[in-house]
Amino acid sequence: MAARTRYAPDRGLTVRMTATMFLLGLVFVAFVAAIIGIGTAYGASSTAIVFFAVVLGGGFAIGSLFYSDKIALSTAGAHEVSADSPDEDARRLHAIVDRLCALADMPKPRVAIAETDMPNAFATGRNADHAVVCATRGIMRRLDNDELEGVLAHEMSHVAHKDVQVMTIASFLAIIAALLVRIAFYGELFGGGRRDNSNQNALPILLILMVVSAVVYAISFVLIRLLSRYRELSADRSGALLTGQPSKLASALVKVTGDIGRIPTRDLRTAQPLNAFFFAPAMSLHGAGAGQSKLANAFSTHPSLERRLAELDKIQQQLGGISGTGLEK
Repeated sequence: MAARTRYAPDRGLTVRMTATMFLLGLVFVAFVAAIIGIGTAYGASSTAIVFFAVVLGGGFAIGSLFYSDKIALSTAGAHEVSADSPDEDARRLHAIVDRLCALADMPKPRVAIAETDMPNAFATGRNADHAVVCATRGIMRRLDNDELEGVLAHEMSHVAHKDVQVMTIASFLAIIAALLVRIAFYGELFGGGRRDNSNQNALPILLILMVVSAVVYAISFVLIRLLSRYRELSADRSGALLTGQPSKLASALVKVTGDIGRIPTRDLRTAQPLNAFFFAPAMSLHGAGAGQSKLANAFSTHPSLERRLAELDKIQQQLGGISGTGLEK
């Protein structure tokens, strides 16, 4: 019961996440209705294209769900470490994870270290029994134990709340739409030029599929990014409540975000495929004006630093802090 209480979701965030999933469902229903309409107007040839995209997209989604831990570790260049390793960082990481697992009453995930100076961490896995939590050398070098504990509590809450499953389901529609855009584009590019009686409907079907799929993908993309930002705020809250130290998580956020801005752009580009998993997104903070920042935030996988600090400050005050974190912007 303690774990459920500690990891209790924010009701406001839960409502917003549910609403976002509902909107994704509506988009999916509209998408199916549009495909049926296309098939009715131009014949059954569109059905085979959509069926192929659904099968291919479903296979990709299932594969990414079941192998998310291996994919993430490989992309990050990370390796698993044991609790009795001669590596001091490995022993420190295991000790913190052991404490968090005891607090949350959850199975211990595998523990890994990424050999990079970029300060970051992530956790992934389809469930608690197949999870891995990873920290970089850079984040362990920069944070003290309490700050690192806050970061790992945030990451492990993603596992406890099955966020990988949630985001995989949410992304399914976008995957199908993206595949249909590609299929329609290349079909029109390489096959649309043929003009014969048996293929006279191919061009309008492919063009309409491309337009409809592109619109559905754009809407899905925006909603998925919105859902991702809600999940990050929820993980911040869960991690702060689990450790009882929101100010330490806020301090870690300030340090990590500030130091990521100093990492070479080439290294940030290499790390960007893991942005959805990371504690803080790998992006350069140089030269971004206010307008650019607002636009970037709208398409970001994570809320802005200011938003995250403000929410953590509220939690600190709810837990009895007199002056909050003192880090809000």
